[in-house]
Amino acid sequence: MTGLVPGPGPRAADPHPDGRPTADLHAAEPRAADLRLAELHRSLSDPLLSAMTFLNEVTARFPEAISFAPGRPYEKLFDPDSIAENLAAYRDHLHAQGLDRGQVRTALFQYGRTKGQIHDLIARTVANDEGIHVPADAVVVTVGAQEGMLLVLRALFADPDDVLLVASPCYVGITGAARLLGIPFEPVPETDAGLDVGRVAEAVGRVRAAGRRPRALYVVPDFANPSGASMSVAQRERLLALAAAEGLLVVEDNPYGFFTGADVRVPTLKALDRDRSVVHIGSFAKTCFPGARLGYVLADQRVVAADGSTSLLADALAQVKSMTTVNTPSLSQAVIGGLLVRSGCRLREANAEGVAFYRRNMALLLAELGRHFSPGSGVRWNTPAGGFFAVLTVPFAADAAALEVSAREFGVLWTPMESFHLDGGGRDRLRLSCSYVDPEELVEGVRRLAAFIGSR
Repeated sequence: MTGLVPGPGPRAADPHPDGRPTADLHAAEPRAADLRLAELHRSLSDPLLSAMTFLNEVTARFPEAISFAPGRPYEKLFDPDSIAENLAAYRDHLHAQGLDRGQVRTALFQYGRTKGQIHDLIARTVANDEGIHVPADAVVVTVGAQEGMLLVLRALFADPDDVLLVASPCYVGITGAARLLGIPFEPVPETDAGLDVGRVAEAVGRVRAAGRRPRALYVVPDFANPSGASMSVAQRERLLALAAAEGLLVVEDNPYGFFTGADVRVPTLKALDRDRSVVHIGSFAKTCFPGARLGYVLADQRVVAADGSTSLLADALAQVKSMTTVNTPSLSQAVIGGLLVRSGCRLREANAEGVAFYRRNMALLLAELGRHFSPGSGVRWNTPAGGFFAVLTVPFAADAAALEVSAREFGVLWTPMESFHLDGGGRDRLRLSCSYVDPEELVEGVRRLAAFIGSR
């Protein structure tokens, strides 16, 4: 997605801290020490790797625009005072576990256990909230869900012929990580009803026919990013049966599962998993505190060594982690750990206010789209049953140039879908996120969007 928004351009040299001028990094003249992009890792030339930076920064680049671009949580749900309260709760929890003052100091200030320090609290929480029952030792606490994806891919994909199956459109974090690691992936076209198991089976067949091994499938079964689509319980059961029959691991990503549009609780793939076919990736970014950058992986698969000894896949992930981030920051774990303690390890109940807000905003977004676009307008959209995202199909190319006009002339931001598609599709689609905006801004934002689309 390089080029969606302009870079800083040439500028005068920045001052050195001691007052001396520094070299202008944007100078056009070649230098002997310049590096050639062609000599860096090939993934750095891939526009896909610019997509995450765009999603994270585009709103700040157009501060006056109403932004439907990022999938950020609603900021007014956060209370700055809760950070200190959570830290105190976690400190008291450690004392209640029998740790003295020196041991608590070590737990909070020092490097911690590679697999994490709040693994037991996470295991209790997923049991309460999702009906997922794994031993605490199968939990790896990560620096966001993104690190979890990187660890899982690095550990599982050992052979150049191992292939990752992904839905198309797909979250750019997983495909970007695969590109960084040189892992090939095969798209599985998604339907309006989520990932279709028949199409997964077809993809498995294609990969095997090419002499390669379908190693794992990445899927977001609840309110997927970017499409907002969800899988039915029947489709989930069929997918697990296919995975068991084909020896295919399923990497389940579940950041949005709490945020349903109705009081209907659909079991996660991991909760339905009877064969340990599912590696589950979770995050506290949407449910607790995105700035803490805390996620986790549930990896209870058994790993058998050549001598017959066994361990957990979680232990292998920890080995990879020890050479990347070493460990997850103890302070971030303490903040989230305290929140889990204060909620009784029941985050669904603790997120009741957020669930209600996102539910109302999604309903409002869909209603406003219906108010502004008639059936004959050439504009259509899906109707997600929850989550943060909806997808609009428009009668023109919803590309970088269109976004530039939308942001600068109409004051509204959205996300082009093209980079999420792996099969050349999505050029006439844009993603709208309803999670980050006030209801009043949402109404005005859809009005601006309608004006922009009308101008095209």
